[in-house]
Amino acid sequence: MYYTYILLTERNTLYCGYTDDVEKRFQAHLTGKGAKYTRANKPVKIVYQRAFNTKQDAMKEESRIKHLSRKQKLELIDED
Repeated sequence: MYYTYILLTERNTLYCGYTDDVEKRFQAHLTGKGAKYTRANKPVKIVYQRAFNTKQDAMKEESRIKHLSRKQKLELIDED
């Protein structure tokens, strides 16, 4: 399984990514070994995750989410 996820950061921003292990990836973000963005914007919690059967599908969803406005991302999180 692969997952698309959204993190809430200390600065109240949202970060979207994909992985095959959400908790392990979250820990990597917390220790500064995740993405460059989360080294500067420390994540607080996982606010959204969705499972996919393939890496390609998870990556497509990540791309789709990254093109949403903040308002649309918040609506997606609230729907979940």
